[in-house]
Amino acid sequence: MLSRRVTFIALLIIGIAAMTASMKATGGEDNGAPTFYKDALPILQKNCQTCHRPGEIAPMSFMSYKDVRPWAKAIKTAVVNRQMPPWFADPNYGHFTNDKMLSDAAIKTLAAWIDGGAVEGDAKDAPPPAQFVDGWGFKPDMVIEMPKDVPLPATGTINYKNILVKVNFPEDRWVVAADLRPGNNQAVHHMRANVLPPGSEFMKNAEPGIAYEQGDPKMGRQDEGIDLLGKFNPGLGSQDFSEYQSAKFVPKGSDIVFNMHYTATGKETTDRSRLALKFGRAPKYRYYVNEGPTASNLAIPAGDSNAEVVSEMTANYDTQLVYMQPHMHLRGKDYEVRLIFPDGRMETIMRTKWDFNWQIGFDMTKPIAIPKGTRLIGIAHFDNSANNKWNPDPAKFIVWGPQNWDEMQNCFMGYLIDPNFKDVKNLFKRSGPSVLPRGTSGPALSTLVIR
Repeated sequence: MLSRRVTFIALLIIGIAAMTASMKATGGEDNGAPTFYKDALPILQKNCQTCHRPGEIAPMSFMSYKDVRPWAKAIKTAVVNRQMPPWFADPNYGHFTNDKMLSDAAIKTLAAWIDGGAVEGDAKDAPPPAQFVDGWGFKPDMVIEMPKDVPLPATGTINYKNILVKVNFPEDRWVVAADLRPGNNQAVHHMRANVLPPGSEFMKNAEPGIAYEQGDPKMGRQDEGIDLLGKFNPGLGSQDFSEYQSAKFVPKGSDIVFNMHYTATGKETTDRSRLALKFGRAPKYRYYVNEGPTASNLAIPAGDSNAEVVSEMTANYDTQLVYMQPHMHLRGKDYEVRLIFPDGRMETIMRTKWDFNWQIGFDMTKPIAIPKGTRLIGIAHFDNSANNKWNPDPAKFIVWGPQNWDEMQNCFMGYLIDPNFKDVKNLFKRSGPSVLPRGTSGPALSTLVIR
């Protein structure tokens, strides 16, 4: 009898000890297991909170334990399967300063925290809060807003719109960062802010705040003096131009033109988007962006699940490449950039999967020298088959066009040039496959001339 009583008391003590340990873990005492404040929060701050905070693109906030805990299992699934953070570049090609790919160690830590019950832990272990500017990616020196609401229909095709904003910059300015924000997140698919220099024929007779469509005589001719200042795409975020002792140039007297791609939301609505700018001193380099290698002659056969389209341009001057952002629509699968140097060497500098919902740009870790005569090649593949769930019409023969059910193939690129260099419109010329007449498919790699 005494033996049974001793055994019962021993089991009771063990049970109480186990309950105490469990309560300590739940209450936040350090028992060696990962906790939110000590282990998970630093990873979320570094890799997730830029988007996962109030007012940003993500549908939920990851700023606090209360915010994160209901999403713990979903977070594990997303990070283990490398769905989040969104980053699609092949790590074997190129190195990028904005690489969002989680390390194996970070994934292991998050998974262990969640598998261990997603314990909160001790708030004293938390790192200092990440600092953000509400509504922007940085503290702006200037905010430029459309002067009027742009009315948008409930249904139907909405053609690209151009809206002039009279800024009349009082002096030459160097812009080290830009951030475009939609006034209507549901209606704005993507947009650009273009610098309109004084003397330009484009939008010369336009009324500020009025949305003009291509072909309207008041828009005038879009000449080569127009410079891309900033962009908004899903997943792109604010743009920093200062990484390489560089900045974008806005001449005295310039205005801004918002180039807008809207989609109908099912109800009549409006938009009034904004642009934030941060200014800096005269830089060592001017940061210049163009549309890169472009296949406006593309042709994608109906039903083709792996249609190849190749574009090319050739450098007329020495420059340095620092940024790439592929652009396609709903049939895009992947994109690759190759360089063919004047001596015949060929190098792949970026290869990425394509996701229309996350149009990511790639900031080079180091500038790549582009000598005069270098050919920049864009290689894309498209899925125009019924197996592509995003395909608007697999039975349709596809050519270049501005709407989502059309297709595009180009890669926006950023370069470093001398601040005094004036001939930016002739920095590159279209060449090779990009100047061929449109065929029934392609142009494909077989049209690329290797000298």
